[in-house]
Amino acid sequence: MVLKVFFPSCCSSAESGILIGRWISEQNSAVILAVVHFPFIPVQVKQYLSEVQRLTKVSVSVLGSWSNSKQEKEKSLSEFLEDLGTIFSHEPWIQISREGNSKFWSCSTLQKHSDNHKEEEIILVYYDQRKVMLSHLHPPLATDPKADDASKLSAIFDTVAKSKILFMTDRYDDGPIKLTHWQSDGVEASIIVELMKQASVPACLLLTFLLSLISGICRSRVLKFWPLSFLWSKLSICEQLGHRLQHLQVISSNKKAQNQTQLMRKANIFVSLLIDVALGILLMSWLYRKNRIGHLADTLIPVADHVAEELQDLLQWLMGAPAGLKMNRALDQVLGRFFLYHIHLWISYIHLMSPFIEMILWYVGLSACLGLTVALCILSDIIALLTFHIYCFYVYGARLYCLKIYGLSSLWRLFRGKKWNVLRQRVDSCSYDLDQLFIGTLLFTILLFLLPTTALYYLVFTLLRLLVVIVQGLIHLLVDLIDSLPLYSIILRLCRSYRLAAGVKFRVLEQQDGKPLRLLMQINPLSYGSVVQTYRLPTYSCYPRDSWTSLCKKLFLGELIYPWKHKGEKQD
Repeated sequence: MVLKVFFPSCCSSAESGILIGRWISEQNSAVILAVVHFPFIPVQVKQYLSEVQRLTKVSVSVLGSWSNSKQEKEKSLSEFLEDLGTIFSHEPWIQISREGNSKFWSCSTLQKHSDNHKEEEIILVYYDQRKVMLSHLHPPLATDPKADDASKLSAIFDTVAKSKILFMTDRYDDGPIKLTHWQSDGVEASIIVELMKQASVPACLLLTFLLSLISGICRSRVLKFWPLSFLWSKLSICEQLGHRLQHLQVISSNKKAQNQTQLMRKANIFVSLLIDVALGILLMSWLYRKNRIGHLADTLIPVADHVAEELQDLLQWLMGAPAGLKMNRALDQVLGRFFLYHIHLWISYIHLMSPFIEMILWYVGLSACLGLTVALCILSDIIALLTFHIYCFYVYGARLYCLKIYGLSSLWRLFRGKKWNVLRQRVDSCSYDLDQLFIGTLLFTILLFLLPTTALYYLVFTLLRLLVVIVQGLIHLLVDLIDSLPLYSIILRLCRSYRLAAGVKFRVLEQQDGKPLRLLMQINPLSYGSVVQTYRLPTYSCYPRDSWTSLCKKLFLGELIYPWKHKGEKQD
């Protein structure tokens, strides 16, 4: 069986000593973690390793000896290093030596119970200890044929990651044990990070208090009464504020992340909030510069008047002979005048609000400091309010068209001697008398000849409504993109790709007869698509719940399509 020795590349120039690490018997592999230098006392080494095992829950032990014979005085240590196998009870005893400046190393194993060297094929694998410790190996899917190899690699990654306490001792410590590992020249630290950690404690306490106060107000009974409850569930801004409030509660929580996934989720939420607020402040600074709010308010009224005039022209066209179609004149005039009256009411309402529009927009612009997504949700709600008359036209036309469609389908079953059984939810046979057939024929004829006029109005206003829904949908898609995109993970993949590992690859360094095969283990980073799929944040989406087939069926039957968000429907 092939023996695989994973050796940290940072220990290649270490002084002679003993190798400490973990033996994985299932894989016949040894993971070297550090080199202990002379002089040392074996009892102190055993005590130190038992303390490391207690803290890390990793079975760290002395695996063998390391000899670096660059200097002549160190050549005499080879026999002494071999005799150390009798003090530290581990089998097999691994002996690795580097001869001068040679690029080939010698590696052998000693079976102490048989008192001889056993010729065994050995593969020496170099790995970057810092990258392996900081990286997170993402397991593949269960159906992936490489799943078994990934489980073997995870044991190596976990061994290095859990041995973090071992790397806290450097060569400058005054302790009795001197180690060589990736932090031998000094423990890696950052003053800025430590100051941020100290400052984050009171900031989190203050933020937690404010969030608990806001959450208490949101859970109060005042918001559960109508119409506040209706507005809270239908307005996009309310949904987005509630969503961001949950994000702030996750960030300010003093509960420590249990695993890498929870830690990455917190980091992604924090970066998403930070970028969202930064973009919102940029938008706010742009709006309040050069009196753009005033120009926007002055433009809004003429645009609303222009839209109303276009609708009036459209209704006048429908009340005539649209596209040469001959409509029912009486019904056409009734519907046209009904909708024209609604447009007149809408224009009067807009002009009544015109003195306050600039002030409303000025205060709405301040909400951009809460984030770009909040400003976009307010824009979506403003569009919904400004096009409320189009929504009313759509509802009136859809209800009237739906009534005629269901009436015609019911009367058509009457001609065939059928009826709809409400209890059994099926069509059953039924016998009708002559009076019922006569009245049914009369109603069917009336509805059939009135259907083209109603269908034309329904078609026009449905197209207008779909145009508004598409604009709102694009806005909500942008909001969902900002809310759900794992920006921290993407930045980490771009700048520190080894932190998100999908696997490893091996590159052959040297190969010679009689010498162990030397390989270099390199980390394969996770692809950008997998990063987004793995760490994508959950969001409250406005996507329709129906399929395209169901959507077309609803449009054909005249059933109402509600594009707004449904509270509590969380999309992953």
